[in-house]
Amino acid sequence: MTWVILTGRPGDLDQVATPHKIITTRDYLAHPSLFRGQRPKVINLSNSYAYQSRGYYASLLASSRGHKIIPSVETLIDLSARKLYENSLPELEQALNRCRRDVGGTFPSSVSIFFGIGPSRAWDRFARLLFDWFRAPALEVAIEDGEWATIRKISFLPLARMKADEKARFLANLETYTSRQWRDTRTRTPARYSFATLIDPQEALPPSSVNSLKYWSRIAGKMGVEVEPITRKDLPRLANYDALFIRETTSISSHTYRFARRAQQEGMPVIDDPMSMIRCTNKVYLNELMITHRVPVPPTMMISGPADLQAAADTLGFPIVLKIPDGAFSRGVKKAANMEELKRLATTWLEDSDLLIAQKFLPTEFDWRIGVLGGEPLFSVQYLMAKKHWQIVNHERRGKPDEGGFRSFTIKETPPEVIDIAVRAARCIGNGLYGVDLKETTEGVYVIEVNDNPNLDHGCEDAGEKDAVWVKLTQWFIDRLDRQGRQ
Repeated sequence: MTWVILTGRPGDLDQVATPHKIITTRDYLAHPSLFRGQRPKVINLSNSYAYQSRGYYASLLASSRGHKIIPSVETLIDLSARKLYENSLPELEQALNRCRRDVGGTFPSSVSIFFGIGPSRAWDRFARLLFDWFRAPALEVAIEDGEWATIRKISFLPLARMKADEKARFLANLETYTSRQWRDTRTRTPARYSFATLIDPQEALPPSSVNSLKYWSRIAGKMGVEVEPITRKDLPRLANYDALFIRETTSISSHTYRFARRAQQEGMPVIDDPMSMIRCTNKVYLNELMITHRVPVPPTMMISGPADLQAAADTLGFPIVLKIPDGAFSRGVKKAANMEELKRLATTWLEDSDLLIAQKFLPTEFDWRIGVLGGEPLFSVQYLMAKKHWQIVNHERRGKPDEGGFRSFTIKETPPEVIDIAVRAARCIGNGLYGVDLKETTEGVYVIEVNDNPNLDHGCEDAGEKDAVWVKLTQWFIDRLDRQGRQ
């Protein structure tokens, strides 16, 4: 990846201070063909961002050249007058005051924040939020202390005004901000694009293991793509990347949705996109969507209160499967053997959800999982039921969850009806990456659910189609980025 630093004057930043290329805004503006064929990340350290100044034009024209730049011209405008950023102040002041005890009880008259990093860890919460609002390399915040500290002004801090200790801290934070991970030194093709991959290193059942993502990064590297892991703390620097692949279990109430929304706002291709999250998260919605599009699903009834339980039992029979609308990896899915169990389970779950789903129990030795990307089949695998259990994951076992085995297939080896129904179901959701779970019974093939965040691990989901799975995934992002570049 190419990082380029723009300065107002040649001597503002010594080239030995950073490994990145340093040029003046004058040279950047005068040579539009610079970095042609590349998509550099540009850090604009001009001494002035005033309207129609060189610093302003550098941020403005970077977007027309296909370069990612901070600060963007929108940020320049936002911080040009207090009235344009005052809507951010209540949230920022709340974060600031939460830092009071950690910073020693009183606030200085001003604090400098570099790339979302404060002068000490005590400022972390506030610094990250500030950078989330205004992605700028160096900001100075004027503070009026009191029982409730307030923000008098937020302004850019140019290199020329930095004190010696501030400049040293700025350079250290610059190095942190531009540091790269998962870089494959054997990659021969220069990286055209940089993909962020959101992970949670502590997640018990992540949709992709770190080793699988490293495997993908090697394949993507040969296609001119650099893959990097990020975590929930990295939202402020998401705009530095070209695309986002979310590899945490998603939820519209968690930070994963916020990442997806931010990526969409930045015009970045993203899997999972926010609308897919919304559509796939809720099993009530999914069931009605499949029925509307005549995609076969198991006999199903909605439960909105205790009065619906007898009708569900009469229609579906026992055992009966009860589901909460929002669940993942077999969580929130229980089997009731009789009316007593059904009432007990429904009563508990109805305290948190106004609607539940009741479905006819369809016993099978495995569930089909068909991966669909861009409306086309990507992989095929059978997930076997956990030992002595009716689901593929047994969360009731003591210790870590117990998972069943798997059998991988090529697309051609998979029954055509299974592929056809899976693709039809996924196309109801969108054009991203989905994992469609199906049951193959003597009565037919039924869609159980569509997952917006399907498992994708090397040696499992890719065992049938091999590296083509990862190549197609990478190409999905590249095609969208290339189209953006041509527009």
